[in-house]
Amino acid sequence: MQLIQTPKGPLVLLFYDGFEWRARTGKIDRAKAQARRLARYLYRSARRKQVFTGFYTAFLALRKSLEREGYDVRVNDFAAARAHPDYPIGIAGYPSVLDAVRLPNPMIFGPGDFGGTREAAQVAAREQMRFLIQPSDWARDYYRASCGDKAVTWFAGIDTEAWPDSASKSKSVDVLIYDKIRWHRDREVPAILDRLTAHLDARGRSWKVLRYGAHHRNEFADWLKEARSFAFLCEHETQGLACQEAMSTNVPIFAWDEGVFVDPALNRDAEQSLQVSSVPYFDSRCGLRFRRDDLEDAFDRFWDHLPTYHPRDFVKDELSMSASARAYLELYRRAGSRT
Repeated sequence: MQLIQTPKGPLVLLFYDGFEWRARTGKIDRAKAQARRLARYLYRSARRKQVFTGFYTAFLALRKSLEREGYDVRVNDFAAARAHPDYPIGIAGYPSVLDAVRLPNPMIFGPGDFGGTREAAQVAAREQMRFLIQPSDWARDYYRASCGDKAVTWFAGIDTEAWPDSASKSKSVDVLIYDKIRWHRDREVPAILDRLTAHLDARGRSWKVLRYGAHHRNEFADWLKEARSFAFLCEHETQGLACQEAMSTNVPIFAWDEGVFVDPALNRDAEQSLQVSSVPYFDSRCGLRFRRDDLEDAFDRFWDHLPTYHPRDFVKDELSMSASARAYLELYRRAGSRT
C-alpha cells in the first residue's frame, strides 16, 4: 500500500497506552494523563528508579527508528486515524490499549502485552487485528499455536549513538552484574548470583550489582562505562534491551541462559518443544552463555577470552535501528494492504 505523504514524510500512526503515556481523546482526559505521566516520572526519578517500562523503551525505539528514516510519526492522533479508517495503525503498551483505542483501522499490536495464549487468541480473532508482535522468534513461537501467522517477530533497534563504544575507556569494575532474577529468588539468588560473586571474590575480581527496576537509566549508563564485562542474570527474555545496550557499549556479556521457561503465568501453555533464551540475539562475538552447573568454569573461560569479544559489531549487524524500522514498515504496509 501507499502511505499518506505529509510535509514531514510518509505518515505512520502509532498509539501507546501504559504507565508512561495514556491514549486519550478529550482535552481534559489528555491533561489528566499528562499530569499523571509527569508525576510518575518525577516520583521515580527522585527515588533513582527506572522511569520507563520495557514496553515503553521499545516503543520509543520504534518511534525514533522510524523518524530517523524520514517518516512522520504521530502518537495517539485519534483525529488522523478516524479521518482515514482504512489506514493502518500500530497500537502498543499494555492490554488497556485495546479499550483506549477503539478504532476500525487495521491494527498491529506491539511492542506490548496482549496477555497469555487465551487472551492473545481473542485479540488475534478481532477482524481489524493484522499482526501481534513479539520481539524474538521463541516468543513468537509461543503464540503461534493460538494466534497462527498473525504472531510475528519484530525487534526494537538499539541506538548505538546513545550507547557508544566504551571499550577504550579506563575501567574500575571487572564485572557489572545485572540482577534480573524474577522468580524463586530465595532459591536462585544463592544458586546463581551469590555463587558468581563468591567466585569473583576468590579470583580477586571486582564487581558491582545493579538490581532490575531499582536503578536510574543514567546510573546504568555510568556503570557500563566503568565495566570490563557484564553478567546478565535472567531466566529468559523476549529481547533483553538492557543486555543489548551493554553490548552496544562493547562490554562483553556473561549470560545465564538455562533454557527453561519459568514464568508461572505463561509456561503452562507452552509447547514442550519450545526453546527459550535469556539472550535470544547473541553469537560468539557477544560473549559466553552459561548454565548453573558450569558457572565457575564458564566464567574462567569467559575471562580468559575477554579481549576476543566484540559485541558492538553484533549490534550494528543484527540490531540496528534502520533494520528495525524497515521490518516494522514492512508489517505496517502489509497490514494496510489487507483491508
